[in-house]
Amino acid sequence: MKLLAVETSTEACSVALFIDGEVQERFELAPKTHTKLILPMIDALMASAELKPQQLDALAFSRGPGSFTGVRIATGVIQGIAFGADLPVVPVSTLAALAQDFFMRSAITVAYTAMDARISEIFWGVYQYNSEGFAELVGEEAVTPPADVNIPAVSGAGIGSGWSVYHGILMAKLQAQVLQVDADCLPHAAAIARLGVYGFGLGQAVAAEHAMPVYLRDKVAKTEAERHAAKSA
Repeated sequence: MKLLAVETSTEACSVALFIDGEVQERFELAPKTHTKLILPMIDALMASAELKPQQLDALAFSRGPGSFTGVRIATGVIQGIAFGADLPVVPVSTLAALAQDFFMRSAITVAYTAMDARISEIFWGVYQYNSEGFAELVGEEAVTPPADVNIPAVSGAGIGSGWSVYHGILMAKLQAQVLQVDADCLPHAAAIARLGVYGFGLGQAVAAEHAMPVYLRDKVAKTEAERHAAKSA
């Protein structure tokens, strides 16, 4: 199978190609320059593999949660390629990608993923390493104050930027269950690609027009003033 994946939901920007079990990735830590980087990165990766979009079997993208602008960039780019080449798309959770990347370099099999969502909240999801080697969601993803996270009674690792910003609050809540913390990890397109192939096999691919972002926060597009007004109302 041949699948192209993109990830732009944080300050990192990456693209990856899954080709019959092998993954090639280009990754850059490049805040606020995703729109300039993403298409040249895709073109260079596809050229190195001597592939045209029409030769791919599917696409995958990081559908969020994450930066509003970043998630929209990935959505727009992948929809454009999908429409042009008539390809199915697999939306992949950014939190799942964080967990997948962690599981591939650790023996720990549960990940408490937390990304900073601003305004004193985090994007939260608990993932376990399943029997097929992929990150599987336990319960539901949520946007929540860090003190209100829902946790299963299992030990795992704390990963993601939320563990840096709200380390004290999260540790007070989960300290007995946290085996280690990796607050600096960022989502990678390589993990999106692997999860995309897995999701494709599970029938999770959709048509381009249905490849939509997931923000978790209903009013993510509001201005800061509107958000504060809503909170004080």
